[in-house]
Amino acid sequence: MDYALYIIALTLLGISFFKNKMKTKQALKKAWKAFENILPEFLVVIALVSFLLAVVEPAFIAQVIGSESGWTGVILATLIGAVTLIPGFVAFPTAALLLQGGAGYMQLGAFISTLMMVGIVTLPIEQKYFGLKLAMYRNGFAFLFSFLVAYTIGMVVPNL
Repeated sequence: MDYALYIIALTLLGISFFKNKMKTKQALKKAWKAFENILPEFLVVIALVSFLLAVVEPAFIAQVIGSESGWTGVILATLIGAVTLIPGFVAFPTAALLLQGGAGYMQLGAFISTLMMVGIVTLPIEQKYFGLKLAMYRNGFAFLFSFLVAYTIGMVVPNL
């Protein structure tokens, strides 16, 4: 499946290059610049998570946010996700590493959803533009929604 996506991407890149070489070159330059900007952040977070997984026993991860941790693990995962500031392109590989380390699906669903939707760290900026009341409502509803995500995953995953 991975190869199919690469083939599709390269085919579409070839079509783009055939239609307009200049725009395709500009797009590739912009993509490379974006990649260069993202790479340091990505490598640092992946290195930290890898170090954490190397130092911490998988049994501990499983105990804290594993499937056996239940709703206690979900609550802990939502709290960690709410206060952590990691971009999405780093969050999903991080979740994959945590899953391999023993984390549960429900707990990771809660972690990723709060990570992406709740911004405790960014609350002052959000408050500046939207006001405290709206910022609190948005973050509060997003936090509650993460429990719905975890519950839904819990209902779906065992049936896979």
